[in-house]
Amino acid sequence: MLEQRIQQHFIDSADLKYQAASLLSKPIAEAVQALLACVTSGGKVLACGNGGSAADAQHFAAEFIGRFERERPELAAIALTTDSSILTAVANDYGFNAVFSRQVRGLGQSGDVLIAISTSGNSPNVLAAIEAAHERDMVVLGLTGRGGGKMASALRDTDVHICVPHERTARIQEVHLLTLHCLCDAVDAQLLGDLETSE
Repeated sequence: MLEQRIQQHFIDSADLKYQAASLLSKPIAEAVQALLACVTSGGKVLACGNGGSAADAQHFAAEFIGRFERERPELAAIALTTDSSILTAVANDYGFNAVFSRQVRGLGQSGDVLIAISTSGNSPNVLAAIEAAHERDMVVLGLTGRGGGKMASALRDTDVHICVPHERTARIQEVHLLTLHCLCDAVDAQLLGDLETSE
C-alpha cells in the first residue's frame, strides 16, 4: 500500500505536467521575453513567495546569479526572502504583509521584473509586492495555481500570469519549479544564441 501511494504521487505529478505543457508554454515564453528585456537592458529580477514558494524564489535567484546548466555571465536577481534582518525589522515595525513590498520599493526600478509566487494567488504580502512593483513600473510574472486567486485580478495586461491548473499545493509547487527551470533554460538559450530571436 505504501509503495502504491508513493507511485501515485509520481503518476499524478507526471499527468499534471503533461496536461500543463500545452497550456503554460505560451505564458512561459512570454515570461522569457520579459526576463530577456530586463536583463539585456541592465535590469534585475526580484523574486518573492512564502514557504515552499520562498524556496522557489531563492532557487531561481541562485540559478540566475550562478548558472543553470551552462556557463554564461551572471544575471542580476535577488530573492526577497533571505535577509532575516530586513524581514524581521519590517515585520516588527510594519507588519508581515509589508516584508516584500518595502523591499520592492527600495530596490525595484522601472524595467526590473518581479517574480511573485503564490500557489493560491492570495498571499497578502505577495499581493502587496505586486502593487509596489506596479508603482515602480516593473513587469510582474505571477506564478499561481487554483485559478489564480486575487493575483489574477491584480496583474496588469503587461504582466504575465502562469497559473497551474490544479488545486493541490504540492502539485502546483512541482510545476512552479519546472516553470522556473524552463525560464532559466530559455533565457540561457536566447543569450547564448541557441534560439532564433524571432521564435
